[in-house]
Amino acid sequence: MMFSDYQFKHYNYRLILYVLALNGLGVLVIGSATQDTAQVSKQIMGIGIGLIIAVALSLLDYHRITSMAVLVYLGCVAGLLAVLFFGENVNNATRWLKLPGIGQVQPSEFVKIGLIVFFSWFFSKNQEKVNYITTLLLASALLLVVFGLIYEEPDLSTGLVIIFVFTCMLFAAGLSYRWILSGLAVLVPGGTLFIYLLLQDKVPFLKGYQARRILAFIDREKYAEANLQQDNSIMAIGSGMLHGKGLNYTANSVKNGNFLSEEQTDFIFAVIGEELGFIGCTAVIILIAIVVYECLIMAGRAKDMAGRLICVGMAALLAFQSFSNIAVATGVFPNTGLPLPFISYGVSSLMSMYIGIGLTLNVGLQRKNSNY
Repeated sequence: MMFSDYQFKHYNYRLILYVLALNGLGVLVIGSATQDTAQVSKQIMGIGIGLIIAVALSLLDYHRITSMAVLVYLGCVAGLLAVLFFGENVNNATRWLKLPGIGQVQPSEFVKIGLIVFFSWFFSKNQEKVNYITTLLLASALLLVVFGLIYEEPDLSTGLVIIFVFTCMLFAAGLSYRWILSGLAVLVPGGTLFIYLLLQDKVPFLKGYQARRILAFIDREKYAEANLQQDNSIMAIGSGMLHGKGLNYTANSVKNGNFLSEEQTDFIFAVIGEELGFIGCTAVIILIAIVVYECLIMAGRAKDMAGRLICVGMAALLAFQSFSNIAVATGVFPNTGLPLPFISYGVSSLMSMYIGIGLTLNVGLQRKNSNY
């Protein structure tokens, strides 16, 4: 029977509640940031549909999904190719498809989850050969195809996210420390060389605005104008102090006068800091940390490698993307365009995250026998 291996007493209702708490905070802050009931309504509708999808997927055996991993990968590639040929250009970036009856969709958000599914299958299938150079080269080549298509949009930040998630999944699959140390031996001097070439304006694969954002992070005084958004964000967070100025605060707010761009997406943490203060910021960080922790706990209890890697992939995605968004808002990272999971406005991001949560919940239903 379909549910014969499920242990419903272990259904992780807590994970759903944590995610809904983040969604609730997100809706309140999006409403304050935009003052647009249409966007708030769209986000609430996305939460409702996403929750239904997550519950449905939580009851569908994840092995059925991973058995179609090759088709999932081909779908990711096809979606990214469609963006390059038929996508809509917004602010000098082509990242969206306009679908009849659905509206604007960002395929790269769904690709993040698609790659988690694909590489959970790939590394599980090649579990005994994960340290073979042929396996590593093939996996890297498959990743680079997708990375190259995302880079062409251009969307370097999302490309870096999928590389980070891939690396975490590879480590969880049993990558030898010999490979890890070898990689560090290349990355450390390579990173130093990259910075040197960047300062000499000799990095051909970076777009002009991408190079300026990194340079502004390295030398804040010389490129002060490029740091304007982040400086305003830091001031907004600091101005909220302990309790914040309150939701829908408008007087002397960064939401007014174009002090921030995309405050409902990329810089939503600045609005949280200004209006909900240190307490609100801490609550968001704790909730995200708990969601990541729950994913890792389910990874440890998964009954096979594919399930473990799905949970590890989701934990890595949520942790890195959340950290990146908050790090940009607080000036720790160069400026990127990553949304804060479950909080930032954007139905594509919301749906993709709920798909990942649904798959993770199903892994938790089929945990290995243990004394937990």
